[in-house]
Amino acid sequence: MAEKIKIDIVSDVVCPWCILGYQRLQAAIDELGISDNIEIEWQPFQLNPNVPTEGVNLHQHLMKKYGMLKMDSDRNRQQLIKLGLQSGYAFNFFEEMKTLNTRDAHILLAFAKSVEKQTALKTRLFDAYFKEQQDISDRTVLSGLLIEVGIDAEKAMAQLDDQEAQQAFDAENAYWKELGVSSVPTFVFNRESAVSGAQPVETLKQLLQELTP
Repeated sequence: MAEKIKIDIVSDVVCPWCILGYQRLQAAIDELGISDNIEIEWQPFQLNPNVPTEGVNLHQHLMKKYGMLKMDSDRNRQQLIKLGLQSGYAFNFFEEMKTLNTRDAHILLAFAKSVEKQTALKTRLFDAYFKEQQDISDRTVLSGLLIEVGIDAEKAMAQLDDQEAQQAFDAENAYWKELGVSSVPTFVFNRESAVSGAQPVETLKQLLQELTP
């Protein structure tokens, strides 16, 4: 049996480029027919760790963080919608959309890994935020999403107030930043090489072919 290619995806669940990058990665894997030879693990990266519990209007956040005008933010959304459709993902942006604090989501994703449901939860979080206009920082919403993907919500939600789980998240989050990850998505192949951004499918196929025995 061929050794699996390990892909760590460092990302945040409120990052549109992260779901776009994953869609392209999955397309590359499918086109090469190597899904059985791939192991994916999602790693945490908080884009905006200081965002308050109630979130911040996304337009206003981007204008403040990057010096954008609203027209620039609108243009970026239209571009993402176009790119998303090309990759089979339908973004559903809306005027009052907020950027959210994703700390709880990341802690739950760590638990989901322990029960082999991490990708299922990650993609469900993306869909809830980008397609369904749900507040994925709301613990009631999070509990419902856990149930939807077949995770014991009571056990998982208990992690959110568990000191060890909190410390583990902080350590993992810091680990990737200390390695030099400064933007997401970042794809790390076999803990040896990495590429950042939502790369084209052909680029990802080439990278995977070079790693395939």
